[in-house]
Amino acid sequence: MKKIAIIPARSGSKGLKDKNIIDLCGKPMMNYSIEAAVNATCFDRVLVSTDSEKYGGIAVAAGAEAIYRG
Repeated sequence: MKKIAIIPARSGSKGLKDKNIIDLCGKPMMNYSIEAAVNATCFDRVLVSTDSEKYGGIAVAAGAEAIYRG
């Protein structure tokens, strides 16, 4: 059985606009979760579920796959 990490990254934050991609020590905040999942030896795939092509591009650049929700 394959193990998949799913990281939700919605662009429409109510409290802090684009909080998932705010720069934190030189990289978007969501990259920390992506990198942790990619570097873990227990996951076969790392998916970022998002509603934003911009977020999807950041996820792919960080080593995850992007899946888009409507």
